[in-house]
Amino acid sequence: MTAPETFKQLTESVTIDHVSTLIGIGVFSVWLARTSLGRKSLTHCPARRNNMLPHVPFIPFFLWLLGTFVVQSLVVSFVRPVDGLQRIFQDQLVFCVVALLTVFGLVLPLASFHFARGLKGFGLRIRTVPKDLVAAFVHLLAVWPLVLAMFVATMRIGQWVSQRLSGRDFQIPQHEALEMMTQHSNITLTVLLVFLAVVVAPLVEETIFRGLFQSMVRSYLGRPWLAIGLTSVLFAAIHKDMAHWPALFALSIGLGYAYEKSGSLFRPVFMHAMFNGISILGALVESGPA
Repeated sequence: MTAPETFKQLTESVTIDHVSTLIGIGVFSVWLARTSLGRKSLTHCPARRNNMLPHVPFIPFFLWLLGTFVVQSLVVSFVRPVDGLQRIFQDQLVFCVVALLTVFGLVLPLASFHFARGLKGFGLRIRTVPKDLVAAFVHLLAVWPLVLAMFVATMRIGQWVSQRLSGRDFQIPQHEALEMMTQHSNITLTVLLVFLAVVVAPLVEETIFRGLFQSMVRSYLGRPWLAIGLTSVLFAAIHKDMAHWPALFALSIGLGYAYEKSGSLFRPVFMHAMFNGISILGALVESGPA
């Protein structure tokens, strides 16, 4: 085999995912070296001053989950019954509306009332958006190898356990929204699901988990990494599929670190949106025609 043929074969076997993972490993390695393996990374990051009682973050959290269930039930009861694709679209639209009402009607007013300097103290400062957008991409690159490592470890352990208990292959289920997107080639539903994943979900989840829960836990415990860890456990646990929990926990650690390091809530929101967008793009490309 000639040198050009060897180079061509090598470049064809290297994907964007491989390149991004290698870059992420490099970024993460530099971070480890500069922060004494992470021990000094949040040493001089001040807590966001607030007067939240421990129960406050649970108010929008439960109203968001309960409100979605209640409104979906009411819609089913009072609107002409629909099935199949129409029912999926209806449920997702309800989720979208309830989530946005939770953010703008409850979370932001609570933050404005409980945080010193209101929404600026909460981490919503428009002037930081350009800087946060760039930093969010770098942070996501750094945490990407950890998310993949958790995914691979879950796959290997699940395969090992499944083979010994039932003799069957183990597969990590696809996210529900990605599954709906790939199974139903409906442009209206796809647009709604993309909007939910890239805009609505990052907004509602980051404002509640990072903005309220993580800030409250750190205020009481005084230890940023512990606040990030406890919040990440809750963040992973609310997702439906247990097989996704380890990877989501790793992602959440990165989201929580970005918030503590910068004090800006836009940074984890952008990271979350980028992660979901990349996941959707990958699923659509994989399910497309050969």
